[in-house]
Amino acid sequence: MHTDLDHDACYRALLTRDARFDGVFYTGVVSTGIYCRPICPATPPKPENCVFLPSAAAAHRMGLRPCLRCRPELTPGIAGWRGTASTVSRALHLISEGAFNETGVDGLAERLGVSARHLRRLFDRHVGASPIAVAQAHRILFAKKLLGESSLNMADIAVAAGFGSVRRFNAAMQQTYGRPPGELRRGLRPEGNDAAGVTLKLPFSPPYDWPAMLDFLRLRAIPGVEAVDDQRYRRSFSLNGSQGVLEVRHPPQTHHLLATIHGGSVSTLGSVVARLRRLFDLDADITAIDAHLASDPLFAARVAQRPGLRVPGAWHGFELAVRAILGQQISVAAATTLAGRLAAALGEAIATQPPGAPQDVHTLFPAPSALAAADLTGMGLTRSRAETLRKLGRAMTEDAQLLRPFETLEETVAKLVGLPGIGPWTAQYISMRALREPDAFPASDLGLLRALETPAGRPKPAQLLARAEAWRPWRAYAALRLWLQPDPTPYPSTPT
Repeated sequence: MHTDLDHDACYRALLTRDARFDGVFYTGVVSTGIYCRPICPATPPKPENCVFLPSAAAAHRMGLRPCLRCRPELTPGIAGWRGTASTVSRALHLISEGAFNETGVDGLAERLGVSARHLRRLFDRHVGASPIAVAQAHRILFAKKLLGESSLNMADIAVAAGFGSVRRFNAAMQQTYGRPPGELRRGLRPEGNDAAGVTLKLPFSPPYDWPAMLDFLRLRAIPGVEAVDDQRYRRSFSLNGSQGVLEVRHPPQTHHLLATIHGGSVSTLGSVVARLRRLFDLDADITAIDAHLASDPLFAARVAQRPGLRVPGAWHGFELAVRAILGQQISVAAATTLAGRLAAALGEAIATQPPGAPQDVHTLFPAPSALAAADLTGMGLTRSRAETLRKLGRAMTEDAQLLRPFETLEETVAKLVGLPGIGPWTAQYISMRALREPDAFPASDLGLLRALETPAGRPKPAQLLARAEAWRPWRAYAALRLWLQPDPTPYPSTPT
């Protein structure tokens, strides 16, 4: 058993099939050699036959096979791990986007600024498996997901999941499940329709306030690049030279989103899924976050009225950074208008609209190089803001990793503030949304200060920071609630 997991508590959660623990732990059944999610519909095993593990990779490491009833590939999060260790979280993000396939452990550690030995030690402590085992478990579970949810052929699934060849894919699935991929697919009855795009489930642990997420994104949707209605989010994308359009919706009464990817290469499917999980904050331990914030009287009524508020992320860090700079000291609507002008003037039209794709998203957001060299006069920008955008474009052109989540929050903020025209508020906002830092907190934000105003007056940023200490390590979620619920009533809209 993993030392951080309480056997009795996990067993109680298993007996009640408590969905709040889905992704928090796995049950290894030593008598059958199978591992399951805590919500598995099978009859619970005896407690002495259970080993509780922090990740699917830890179960694979023990030689346990994934259960075919509860399907661990549908668990929220990469290979079923939800923890708080920041270096491990960043490493898992990179693995989910295929970085391990390119660089291995040494390259992964270098990008994170730690030694390979230290990274292995962190994985062993927090995940119960090595980075290699995590990457392999991720490939296997993603391949199983594609077998069950798409009609992609075996060669495409092997590529999409990161296997070097169909032979390796077949061998890994045979070794893990005791049967070849074709036989697995026959038992899963996939519903995919390649002609209408590849549609995949993006699971999450409830609660999830989907209307709040759509409302937030709708106000900030960049015309031509994004579109949002009452049911769906849509956007264009370009990954590794492959262009496409995607749309995301939430089927009622389910614990997953449905993402349909039109166009693009099968090799980018894993990256698309990883980005969408970050954009929609699907891996947050929202029950723990809400409970922590609700322990403060300031948030108790807010959480009770709207449980499951997530922090909206970003498809790409550069796009969000540009949006944040445009929104400095102007309204949300004005910033959205400016972003649309930039996209129309500097963005690239999708070369060929994929069959069945929505027609209202047809432009790719401008690349950093396009912004770096652009003449931004006549777009309604101040001279200083235009120069800030050009310098950001140049900085991103020179360092493509500038806005990737490799560093601590403090290091990221210091690096961003070092760029001309970016102050602490913008740096914290970028960290909060683009880099998914759960503790980012723009303490100088006027909306936050107003939300804590009393008859005695409005707090200073330093006072707000002191008050926010109680909300660590989830100050970003506190900020979102204060923005969307300045009073404990259903939310109006706010920040840029």
